[in-house]
Amino acid sequence: MEYNIYCDESCHLENDGIDVMVLGAVYCPTHEKTEIFNRIKEIKEKHNLNKNFEIKWKKVSESKEGFYLELINYFFDNDNIHYRGLVIPNKSKLNHDLFNQDHDTFYYKMYFDLLKVILDPESSYNIYLDIKDTQSQEKVLRLQEVLRNNHYDYNSKIINKIQQVQSHEVELLQITDLLTGALSYLHRGLRSNNGKLNLIEKIRRRSGYSLLKTTLYKEDKMNVFVWKAREV
Repeated sequence: MEYNIYCDESCHLENDGIDVMVLGAVYCPTHEKTEIFNRIKEIKEKHNLNKNFEIKWKKVSESKEGFYLELINYFFDNDNIHYRGLVIPNKSKLNHDLFNQDHDTFYYKMYFDLLKVILDPESSYNIYLDIKDTQSQEKVLRLQEVLRNNHYDYNSKIINKIQQVQSHEVELLQITDLLTGALSYLHRGLRSNNGKLNLIEKIRRRSGYSLLKTTLYKEDKMNVFVWKAREV
């Protein structure tokens, strides 16, 4: 089976003044991608939004709550779409010197931890990352190297490719942004936007998880891993 994985991140920079960091990935069988993209566009148009409207967590508000709630229901109702999120609760407590690493190295280690549960040596994967900055291509090549080496994938049979994409062109990357943003908002303890709070409550009800703790390892719909620093 071939899968597409769509990755995004929230508050991943080392010195952004925000303690919580979240990495997220939505994945589906490659052959289901077109049908899923089209259905998401239909939901946009049903709510009087342009089919090219970009779904983003920062756009969630009470006025568009019905639209976003329907997207969450679609995610949970479609057995072909899956999510895994990795939460680092407190970046300020990271001691990179102790582990002889810098923040970039830590970032790639966390991406490996995010994806290792998803990757199956009997399947192949196309991984898509949202373009973030001018160093994005360097990050893509480094992540590709890390993942292939850690999975002994020297012939590129598991990781077909890792590619940068524009999120406004990729519906499932937008769903990654939405779910990852929800995790970040919750773990940061923010409460100011009722539309966002209602969306988080919907995700909690549909998933059956608090989203504040690590889910079962084999959970394949809404899988959450709350990372803890190793005690020294």
